[in-house]
Amino acid sequence: MKLRKMAAVLAAALIACVPVCAEEAVQAEGTYISELTGEPISTALQNQRPIAVMVDNESAAYPHYGVAEGDVVYELMNSTENGHITRLMVLLKDWGNVQQMGSIRSVRPTNIMLAAEWNAVICHDGGPFYVDEYFAKDYGKDHFSGTFSRVDNGKNTEFTEYILAGDLDNNFNNSGISRTYTNPAAANPHFNFVQYGQKVDLASTGTAIPGTTVTLPFEHTNSTLTYNAGTGTYDLSCYGQLHTDGEDNQVLTFKNVILQQCDYTLYDENGYMVYNVVNVGQPGYYLTEGQAIPIVWTKNSEDGVTKYFDKNGNPLTINTGKTYISLVPSEMWGTMTIQ
Repeated sequence: MKLRKMAAVLAAALIACVPVCAEEAVQAEGTYISELTGEPISTALQNQRPIAVMVDNESAAYPHYGVAEGDVVYELMNSTENGHITRLMVLLKDWGNVQQMGSIRSVRPTNIMLAAEWNAVICHDGGPFYVDEYFAKDYGKDHFSGTFSRVDNGKNTEFTEYILAGDLDNNFNNSGISRTYTNPAAANPHFNFVQYGQKVDLASTGTAIPGTTVTLPFEHTNSTLTYNAGTGTYDLSCYGQLHTDGEDNQVLTFKNVILQQCDYTLYDENGYMVYNVVNVGQPGYYLTEGQAIPIVWTKNSEDGVTKYFDKNGNPLTINTGKTYISLVPSEMWGTMTIQ
């Protein structure tokens, strides 16, 4: 590497306050750095809003379709009942080529606040009446509900709705909802990504612990993330099996894993709840490349962007690539294992 280029790399590392490993990388013409992944994608997509797809995570809904194509995937407890069952919210920037994604299920208030961070259009099928007040707010008004295709897969009706090719175009054309950002700030990088072509080195921070396996405390799904040294990413397993998409067996895998300790408010005796995502200085962990470090997260408003910091209060720098995020209830935080 030329000395001038090496100096720029080292300067970027100092600004980011995180050790990095320099690598050669060339950004292709006609691309820009994605605000979701920090990696180059077509400039034709630069102003396009992402979608946030609610995907049923009950075993009866398996196999999923199109989920591994997501840029950012949230796994959140959907209810305190049924073994703290989770639901996935899949954020996807390049949704124009979706052939099948789902199955689609209902949304919860927490998802609406998180999707708002990205100015994403939520794709779902209804939800409890608790979501109504959030959809009535300006940041939550853009969503598609129950407007997707049904697939005869031999399952109960609630497991048969999917986004198929053409569904999103039809929804946008018939709704008047903007395909392009209505909140220009959302076009900025959501995370503090390391410069494209570099790599975060957590082992040099002095706070890193081994982070090759995460066992989440959601006993219904038994969600586990395992570091795959061959791909340099974390593979998600649920119900004791590696998560693969039904159409192509693509593994649901992530370069980054973010875990957030979070309190919640219980709505009723049926287990409906909302995470208290508007909070300051809450603990968490960041995992990448088989290492983990403690972090702190803050979200200042319902539609504000969640910000992540290292133990010294510096903005957390993460690797480019796909990211998994889970909010773990505070009373379950101590039963989560990272090793």
